[in-house]
Amino acid sequence: MVNLKDYAPFTGLLIFGNIENLILASEGAVAHVDPFILGGLSLILVVIWLLIGTYGTKMAIKYADYIEIIGGLAIIILGLQSMLEAMGII
Repeated sequence: MVNLKDYAPFTGLLIFGNIENLILASEGAVAHVDPFILGGLSLILVVIWLLIGTYGTKMAIKYADYIEIIGGLAIIILGLQSMLEAMGII
């Protein structure tokens, strides 16, 4: 049985990870990537992350604080990179 309390420490990553997924998808659309390929790859990665999250949570729960910090930092860096690329700075 899935207990939602197990996932509570990862709530921030779930929310901001989904936002980052939308940013990356919009970058693909702007770059004129085939939408079917982009959609297919996005679905594959979502399923992979779902499996990792489902089975890895019990193992990683003791490292939740570190995972949250590293994941949040990665999301911020990728978001900044995509904004800078959109503005033509990099």
